[in-house]
Amino acid sequence: MKHLKAVNKYFRKYKWRFLLGIIFVIVSNYFGILAPQVTGYVMDKVQVKMQRLSPGDAASYIKAGSKSYDPLVKLFIKEVENRISQHDFAWLVMICGITLLVFALLRGLFMFFMRQTIIVMSRLVEYDQKNEVYLHYQQLDTEFYKMHSTGDLMSRMAEDVSRVRMYTGPAMMYFINLVALIGLSIFYMVQKDLELTLYVLAPLPLLAITIYYVNTIIHKKSENIQAQLSNLTTNAQESYSGIRVIKSFVQEKAMESFFEKNSADYKSSAVNLAKIEAIYFPSISLLIGLSTLLTIMIGGLYHIKNPEDITIGTIAEFVVYINMLTFPVSAIGWVASMIQRASASQKRLNEFLETTPAIQDVANPVIPEVKGNIAFNNIDFTYAHTGIKALKNFSLKIPAGKKVVIIGRTGSGKSTIAQLLLRMYDPDQGCIEIDGIDIRQMNRRELRNQISYVPQDVFLFSDTIAGNIKFGLDTASDELIRNAARQASIEREIDLFPEKFKTMVGERGVTLSGGQKQRISIARAMIKDPGIVVFDDCLSAVDARTEKEIIGNLYQYLQGKTAIIITHRVFSLFSFDEIIVMDEGKIVEKGTHESLLKLNGHYAEMYRQEQEQEVSEG
Repeated sequence: MKHLKAVNKYFRKYKWRFLLGIIFVIVSNYFGILAPQVTGYVMDKVQVKMQRLSPGDAASYIKAGSKSYDPLVKLFIKEVENRISQHDFAWLVMICGITLLVFALLRGLFMFFMRQTIIVMSRLVEYDQKNEVYLHYQQLDTEFYKMHSTGDLMSRMAEDVSRVRMYTGPAMMYFINLVALIGLSIFYMVQKDLELTLYVLAPLPLLAITIYYVNTIIHKKSENIQAQLSNLTTNAQESYSGIRVIKSFVQEKAMESFFEKNSADYKSSAVNLAKIEAIYFPSISLLIGLSTLLTIMIGGLYHIKNPEDITIGTIAEFVVYINMLTFPVSAIGWVASMIQRASASQKRLNEFLETTPAIQDVANPVIPEVKGNIAFNNIDFTYAHTGIKALKNFSLKIPAGKKVVIIGRTGSGKSTIAQLLLRMYDPDQGCIEIDGIDIRQMNRRELRNQISYVPQDVFLFSDTIAGNIKFGLDTASDELIRNAARQASIEREIDLFPEKFKTMVGERGVTLSGGQKQRISIARAMIKDPGIVVFDDCLSAVDARTEKEIIGNLYQYLQGKTAIIITHRVFSLFSFDEIIVMDEGKIVEKGTHESLLKLNGHYAEMYRQEQEQEVSEG
């Protein structure tokens, strides 16, 4: 239950709707508990008629039965008694029947209002909580996403939030309902006859012990089921995303077996929980049935011994009370189960919501106006989730407007430089400065907004081509989008599509080739027109002719901009101001193309290998 404290802020937010809901619950149940009293009165009148009592004895009998009735019922009885001499017994039954119908209608009306307040409130809470979770997901750092699967994130946002909604809505509504109904019923039952009430409610302590024991089991099993559901969702999500790989390696059967195993584990746990609930709820009904039998038996014995204290109407009234209590008492287990499941789900949500992002803005961050002077000062960085030291005492200065290429083999630390510059991570030691200001002192949003970045792992959204190109801008004209596509050498191919720039690219750009996706990603970076441009191995999937065309366009685009091109290939056609050669997280060489060839080191060896490969392929 302690985990659900996180939901209390929503109850405070919607307190008036919640309070109105409580009032409607109480009023609804108030009209509900009037029905047994009217029924008891009718039964007493039937008994009087059957025994043909004298007017005095009849009045005494009716008075004994109605002594603890609600003031509204007493007023009703008074009006009926005043007029009954003018009508026959059928009139009395009709009036009482109409009264019971009116009470039922009023109860139903307020139950409608109850659902319109509490259940609607729960939907509003669900809306707010999903937004809260989604917003928090966006604030979490890159390290977090490397340590948690997408399926698990989706499961917590969908399944877990839905279970919490069952607590804020149905569980809360039924809990208030059963407290109000049980409270009002017991109040009038005690007023009627304390001893009979104690006998009738004797099974309830056993019920409370059963609920406590069963709910402990339900809580543990619910946590296990939610974890298994998360694994199942992750398995399915990865299968859908990697369907082309699965098909190409003919692994459909293997993936099906893997999914079937996870699904079987989930089914086994869910069925096990269902069995517990299947035993639990009938047991509750049995205890309620025992209470009904006790009411009739003990009430009957008391009536035989002392008819004036326990009338037939009182026994009928208690039987109706017990039957009215059947659902709320049996719902105790159901409500407790929902609360326990919600607690397990909220615990899972809290694990993420209480996760503090490692990358945060300082108080009063600087709003940068980037000119492009970049300085990496003695940077050390280790990936926490793997322990790999990506950069070691790395220092590099890039003046504004200069074009630098960072080259090296896979795992040399090239992409880490881009991640640190965008503040996806913070260095373990050292600092990164732009225009003389430590980027940790800058507003992250403004910093990233002034850097165009083409990642190594290209990602396109399930949107149109135009929507993907203008993704980094609030608005963009058709001409601006087309110009960016032209600079990225993708305009002609887009125009060949039937829908042109309105073509939907599918999930992660599945309908496009690797080279097309890379060039659309480049166009997305070019349309921003920022002061700093970072291209991370963005031409690996394009052919030589397209590469030359894109590089030619880059000459014009990069005028006046600071550019960092990260690659594992040598771009001999592009005149860079400086070439940085990386190996094992360190700079091993730097200079121009000609100077590095003369040095005859790492760069010269990479260049010779590429030349030999081109000759062999040609």
